[in-house]
Amino acid sequence: MTSITTGWKARVTAAHRRIRDAVERTPVALAPDLAPGFVGTLHVKLEHLQRTGSFKLRGAANRIALLTPDEARAGVTTSSMGNHGLGVAFAARAAGVPAEVYVSDRVPEERLEAIRAAGAAVRVAGSDPVEAELAARAAARADGKVYISPYNDLNVVAGQGTLALELADQVPDLDAVFVAVGGGGLVGGVGAYLSERMPHVEVVGCWPANAPALHECMRRGRIVDVEERPTLSESTAGGIEPGSVTLDLARRVVDRSVLVSEEEILSAMRRLRDVGGWTVEGAAGVALAALIQQAESFAGRTVAVVLCGGNLSPGVRARLAG
Repeated sequence: MTSITTGWKARVTAAHRRIRDAVERTPVALAPDLAPGFVGTLHVKLEHLQRTGSFKLRGAANRIALLTPDEARAGVTTSSMGNHGLGVAFAARAAGVPAEVYVSDRVPEERLEAIRAAGAAVRVAGSDPVEAELAARAAARADGKVYISPYNDLNVVAGQGTLALELADQVPDLDAVFVAVGGGGLVGGVGAYLSERMPHVEVVGCWPANAPALHECMRRGRIVDVEERPTLSESTAGGIEPGSVTLDLARRVVDRSVLVSEEEILSAMRRLRDVGGWTVEGAAGVALAALIQQAESFAGRTVAVVLCGGNLSPGVRARLAG
């Protein structure tokens, strides 16, 4: 059985070799005026410029690259609020693998059209992400297909960790990195890789206060149901499935946890748009909002903020413009 605590530098490096032709090496930009009150060096990792507009393509591409020939012929199934489903659809089409994506009826139509345009079949099941996930898993079992979890899969986590491999090359004097957290795949992969390659780097997990599921699970040391409220950070919302590999991993690699309000998220998104020229989704705003909130604690340090995605729903786009 693959260890969850060791070998991440090698695992992520292998994933990088596996998927480097399937994903973009996204740029890093210096952004000295982006975070009011922060006196230090600020870099932003522009992952919203990834081919699907989100880091999710990395994990999906790595998992699909590891399918056996029989698994590839049978096809894959997943469930998603949007970004992961689009990543699976895109990576599957590139590999010639049939894919289907289960979604709840809360997913905006434009996201469904993007997934269909990327080549996957879309199945609407239930009124919340948990119902869609249960339906997807049941269908995968019945049809003999691989279910690709958005986060509860070490190979998906390793794929997300390739972002940190790039970042370490791009910012060799890095002191801290701010990452928005949903299911924990991105912060787990980034933190696990950096813990072996750059162990001095502080990994800051960033949550919307309205949707702190993994944060609360980490605090209690077990998977629990967490009541959530609506958030601009739609792609980090939702509960953590029982037995998720990301709980123990995140508890090991996240050095500091920060919760931010909806007002802080919206302000950060507008600052990214107005100062940086980047229109990003709420989860990217969460990471910058956390740095702004904690600016004094990071004075004089070299910091990176991961802009993890740029796929805004119509509702969030309207809030941003309002």
